[in-house]
Amino acid sequence: MVQLSRWKVILVVLAFVFGTLLALPNMLSPAQREALPGFMPKNALNLGLDLQGGSYLLLEVDVEAMRTKRVDNLIEDVRVSLREAGIATNQVIRENGGAVAVLSDPSRQDAAVTELQQLVGAPNSSGQVERQVQRVGNDRVRLAFTDATLNSMGATAVDQSIEVVRRRIDSLGTREPSITRQGAERIVVQAPGESDPAALERVIGQTAQLTFQMVDTENSVQDAVAGRVPPDAQLLQDELGTPYLVKRRVLVSGENLTRANVGSDQSGRPAIDFRFDGNGARRFGEATAANIGRPFAIILDGKVISAPTINSAITGGSGQITGSFSIQQASELVNLLNGGALPAPLTVEERRTVTAELGADAVQAGALSTLIGFIIIVLFMILAYGFLFGGVSVIGLVLNGILIVAAMSLTQATLTLPGIAGLILTFAVAVDANVLIYERMRDEARAGRSVIASMDAGFNKAMGTIVDANLTTLVAAGIMFVFGAGPVRGFAWTLTIGVFTSVFSSVLVAQVLLAYWLKTAKPKKLPIADAETAK
Repeated sequence: MVQLSRWKVILVVLAFVFGTLLALPNMLSPAQREALPGFMPKNALNLGLDLQGGSYLLLEVDVEAMRTKRVDNLIEDVRVSLREAGIATNQVIRENGGAVAVLSDPSRQDAAVTELQQLVGAPNSSGQVERQVQRVGNDRVRLAFTDATLNSMGATAVDQSIEVVRRRIDSLGTREPSITRQGAERIVVQAPGESDPAALERVIGQTAQLTFQMVDTENSVQDAVAGRVPPDAQLLQDELGTPYLVKRRVLVSGENLTRANVGSDQSGRPAIDFRFDGNGARRFGEATAANIGRPFAIILDGKVISAPTINSAITGGSGQITGSFSIQQASELVNLLNGGALPAPLTVEERRTVTAELGADAVQAGALSTLIGFIIIVLFMILAYGFLFGGVSVIGLVLNGILIVAAMSLTQATLTLPGIAGLILTFAVAVDANVLIYERMRDEARAGRSVIASMDAGFNKAMGTIVDANLTTLVAAGIMFVFGAGPVRGFAWTLTIGVFTSVFSSVLVAQVLLAYWLKTAKPKKLPIADAETAK
């Protein structure tokens, strides 16, 4: 175990060299990092919200509003499908989770069931359908979401909202946002380095539901304003408050968008260029071909952006949204459209801002505590085991710190204030392995064994205890990482990295350096055994 093995020396040297290269960017300014040669790593530690400042938002997903919207869409599907099939209805009644169509002619019930079966859709990945059709009495047909679908809407909405929020924040350039679920219907967003929480909240909270719907030219807008809105239409307004009466049926939605970009209209003003996927392009082409000469409305989150007239069929799958946009408004809207629409509205339950000054204070306090802990450990090891064996532990400790910083820079893991606590704990755990090895050497030396035999037995017999102790720490860190969130996961991640680097540095570095000392000094007695005797 204490033989000067060439591969061990090479491994320690490589760890020191590559660890130093990866940790080097943390000691440089951003300008100096950019000036580094192309082959040099440039990633520095990613500081969390509590270390560099930023914004904290606690959001609640309005699942009930999403359920209401989906039922509204289902009711409109029932009304349009039966009308296009020539099946007259007296009314379509809304009920919990679905709609009941009251037929004018009870003899058409079978035809109505057949027509609505087409709206059930294909089974999902688990082999279940989302909707079901039922006969109600002799003159009614019911189309509704299944109980399983209604119950799963909440969890699905939160999962989809997390992904949409992540894409939106990433497009703002904020590095390593922490977006986690809290409870059943809440989301915690931590955006380190985001100095404008109002802009973050605005971008996150906007639903960005883009739809293309026909303008209702058959009924009067004035009648709708007076409260007489047709059942198949809705009254909306644009940014200036101008009322529009539009059909409820959605021709194409933002779900069919593949890409949106900031462009310019014929007058050079900012506009939004968009492109549909294959299905969206087909539906948009069919809708425009069937409604030439009629206006259609482009609607974002319930507001009409514009209502151009269809002059010809648009079959290319691309188009442009014009309006009185500024460059900033157009860029923000493009970001929202590319990020996707939120499945449900988000309500801000709590907002906090950590300033850069508070973050700097946390960094300073964390650095000071780490330094104090390091000095205490160094003093203890030197006083307990002398300059030789204590110094070997200190060298391993330094390499351990370099490897931790290098690993976190390489993986771009976020370092938080609890992570610094994990770093300090790692230093203590690192020298714990040396203490076990050295104490075992003392026991063997006191038993009368030679220097080589004592050192060899110290490494061999202590390894089992070292492995067991570190495996226990890994299990605890794994539990915290899986079930924890935010700072708890940061602590667990730092601790996990430290376990691997500490075992490597404390054991392998000690083996290489002590083997070199043994080869060159050829001691007759073990120094730490003499120190124990002196005590």
